[in-house]
Amino acid sequence: MKPNNDLITALYCRLSQEDAREGESLSIENQKKMLSEYAERNGFRNCQYYVDDGFSGVNKNRPEYVRMLNDVENGLVGTVIVKDQSRLGRDHLETDKLMEIVFPAYDVRFIAVTDGVDSANGFNEMSGIKNYFNDFYARDTSKKIRAVFKAKGERGERVGTVIPYGYMKDAETKKLIPDPVTAPNVHKIFELCAEGKGTRAICRYLEEHKIETPGVYHYRTKGNKSKHPTLATPYMWDQSTVRDMLSNRIYCGDTVNFSTYSKSNKLKKRIKNDPENILIFENTHEAIVSRELFGLAQKHYEGRKRPDRQGDTDKYAGYLYCADCGARLYLHRGKSIKPENNYYQCGGYQTKGGRYCTIHSIKANQLDRLVLEAIKDTTDLANENPQEFYEIAMQDGRDEALKVKKESELRRDKVEMRINELDNIIQCLFEERAAGRMTPERYDKLAAGYEKEQRELEAELAELSKKVDNMNLQETCIKEFMDKARSNIGLNEVTPKLLNLFVTRIEVRERESRNSGCAIRIRYTFQPECL
Repeated sequence: MKPNNDLITALYCRLSQEDAREGESLSIENQKKMLSEYAERNGFRNCQYYVDDGFSGVNKNRPEYVRMLNDVENGLVGTVIVKDQSRLGRDHLETDKLMEIVFPAYDVRFIAVTDGVDSANGFNEMSGIKNYFNDFYARDTSKKIRAVFKAKGERGERVGTVIPYGYMKDAETKKLIPDPVTAPNVHKIFELCAEGKGTRAICRYLEEHKIETPGVYHYRTKGNKSKHPTLATPYMWDQSTVRDMLSNRIYCGDTVNFSTYSKSNKLKKRIKNDPENILIFENTHEAIVSRELFGLAQKHYEGRKRPDRQGDTDKYAGYLYCADCGARLYLHRGKSIKPENNYYQCGGYQTKGGRYCTIHSIKANQLDRLVLEAIKDTTDLANENPQEFYEIAMQDGRDEALKVKKESELRRDKVEMRINELDNIIQCLFEERAAGRMTPERYDKLAAGYEKEQRELEAELAELSKKVDNMNLQETCIKEFMDKARSNIGLNEVTPKLLNLFVTRIEVRERESRNSGCAIRIRYTFQPECL
């Protein structure tokens, strides 16, 4: 069969990271040389290369692969030549479809050189078997790689392949170290968040100071296009990028493994993992931001994240709660409300109505005044009468600590008893199945439910044990509070930094009458809940 030289002869080459391990024989240059020599020797003209370097064979969205198929569907291609069938793809369903349906439908001749396949001579049963084994190879390789990554991740080694913005790899140790160029930008983002700036305001700051986006920076310095950089607008940061950075524990020196997963090697979509399956290893590399600064950023995102028109977020987000129902209080502001009339209201009342809770309304400026007065009184006592403050704090903390400790120990005993009961139940179920009195399906369903309950109880038990042990840190918290009080004299404004230094929670009580003022209860960082 003579080739049609008026149409394109598509010479398709593909190399994945896994294939590269097989050696030079599969390199792109080797494939190009082989295909060009074959085309010239057999009289194929109008040759055009389609090259996907670094793409898996199970990926259907390879750029050049997609471009080649578009050319096929537009009637521009007469012949497709590959080194072997696995270069075309390793998903046997997709490859079979191309070879047996798509290519014949568009009168495209398909040749796999080393497999001896030429559609002009017809396909035999071995072509389909080879596609299946190529698929099997991909699945087997994926399984082995997943096992290696799982072992690395469980040892505390970082399994992510992308180096986060703000970091670089040390040439000798291969560990992450702060990038002197971009690490200050990361720190500034966290500082702006600590000042109460929202993601929109932070993006505006970065644009005004002409700080390149991560995608543009990595492309300009390393030629990396994985972030899909928009070169026309190099300083236009996306809010989602900033949000992801502010929630990433890697910046305070921790390694977080298995936060996402994929269901199979053919589905590339990453799915968020359950918290119990995520592994966190602390202090594995040099931090860019302190844990205090990182914690403050998380506080802001616990409450309402929506910024105002200036891009600022609510400074009380994550601190303010209803004293009765425990729901958060949310800030109400708008074009029709004067700034001095901005107010907070119970979220439980907002969503569930008066049957659930009452309004617990308090003006923002009144709340500022009450909080500032309370913090000043407490810090003044810590500075002027440190011994008296220490004794009061220790006694107050001791009473609360003993109460929490007693409740935790009682709950811990109950949890331990239930875990033992579940062990006995699962053992009995296994014996019933072994004796043939229960079907395997019934056993699997019941055992899965009990094992899930057991895992949840074990997690709760670990948390209760930690809470009891941490009660011994009360004295340390008090001393730290006194040190911070000495270094923050002359307080005159409630700021996110001030709240982070001294406060863990603020509860608003309902006013007793229309004319009476609102009462608040502040829990300071030296009290048991801070532990």
